[in-house]
Parts: sequence; C-alpha cells; structure tokens
Amino acid sequence: MDGPMAQQTVSRCLQEVTTALNAPHILRKHIRFPQNRNERNLIKQKFYDKYGLPAVVGCIDCSHVAIVRPSEHEERYFNRKHFHLINTQVICDSDLLITNVDASYGGATHDAYIWRECEIRNHLEGLQDETVYLLGDSGYALREHMMTPVDNAVENSPEGRYNYLQKRVRCTIERTFGVLKGRWRCLLAARELHYCPETAGKIILACCVLHNMCIRAGIEGPELTEEEHQSERTRQVPFETAASSTQALQAGRRARNSLIQMLERNRR
Repeated sequence: MDGPMAQQTVSRCLQEVTTALNAPHILRKHIRFPQNRNERNLIKQKFYDKYGLPAVVGCIDCSHVAIVRPSEHEERYFNRKHFHLINTQVICDSDLLITNVDASYGGATHDAYIWRECEIRNHLEGLQDETVYLLGDSGYALREHMMTPVDNAVENSPEGRYNYLQKRVRCTIERTFGVLKGRWRCLLAARELHYCPETAGKIILACCVLHNMCIRAGIEGPELTEEEHQSERTRQVPFETAASSTQALQAGRRARNSLIQMLERNRR
C-alpha cells in the first residue's frame, strides 16, 4: 500500500529489527574480537602490510551518541558539554570492521574507565608468549598491550616518528566512526536518539552489526562532509590523560620503548 506509514508502525518495526540484531548469536557472529592466535595474526598482518606497524590487533576510542534527557539517573549521561549521551567504546581492525563495542556507559564516564571494565582488556592481559597491541590516544593508560603516544616527543626523533606512525594507524578508528555515522546518521552527535539509554544502546549495537555486514559485503558508505566532521569534533569531549599505576606504567614504557627501537632498526 502506497502512502505515509504511521509512526506507531515505524516504531514497532524499529523495535523488532533492533531486537533481532541484538540477539546474542547475531552479535557473536558479526561483532567478534579475535579469539585465537591465528585470528590475531591475520589482523596483525593486515595492519603491518598497510602501515608497517607490527603486532597491532586493533585501534580503540570512544565516540559520543546524543540521547534525550533520561528520566532516571540523568547524572550518568550528562557530560561536560552539557548534553546527554552514550559514551560508546569501539575497537576496529584495519578494514574498519568493528570487533568490539560497548554502548552501556553514559557521557559522565571517562574512556579509560570503560576500558578498565572491558573484558577485552582481561583477555589481552591473559595472553601468554604473544605480543599484541591496541592503539589508543593519551586518554588511555600506557600498558604492555595498549600503545599510546609519547608526550612532548621531538619531531624527527625516534619518539616523534613513532608518534607520527601511531597516529596514522590510529586514524583507522576515526575513519570507522566516520563510515558508521555517515551510514547511520541517527548516531551523529549533532542529533539525538529519542529513546531511553537502554534502547539507545541497542540501536547503536544494531547499527554496528549492519555496519560490519556492509563492510564484509563491500558496500561503500557515504562519507561525512568536512562540516559534519567538524561538528562531530566539536561535540566530542576532549580526553583527559589517564591515571596510571607505577608498575603497570613502567611495563608499558618498556614495551613502547622496545617497539620504538624495533621501528628504528627497520628504518636502516
């Protein structure tokens, strides 16, 4: 039947599709962090072939998805820029596939806290006799498995060259957010999801599942315009340098120094 569709019908369809895409077996099938060495090696090789940085299994960051003011626990979702949001953590691979997503935290929660509570962190820390890195910005604490930029690095020094490469590779997560939000524009920070936080989180997960389906099928998504990119950057809260325990920080520095030395040897 031609003609406009009633709002109730649209809402019912949205709920049914979102619920279906949030089914545990669907999420496990389409959003999956590499669970064994062979799977990790495939991702590492793709990152290395594209960028020349070894042992990288993903890039990580958080992005804000605005929501209407929740009726309960408003303080959990209100951020420093004075709007309500879901602070969504995403890990991606070099092909822009989302391998992990957490859309359960509000805008008052720091990126580093979400990562500390993430099961992937425990998974990586439990790996034996294998070098693996996630790449994050300075909002994350430097760890053996989390490579962050070197503060105040001198340009064209080994540390400066590492920072340049680390940032170049880490742009993969920014591109992932750009494609995800360009395709599913309800996630743009300048817009609002008019749902409670739990439903908004499910919509975010559903969009991530569909994003991965499109990436695997080779369906190109629309890019955000420069104006839209600028709007996203304006709405995102600048990161704060994460606090770090001394012992874990020292282990992270040793791992990062070893990586920098390896990159320098490979230049010769």
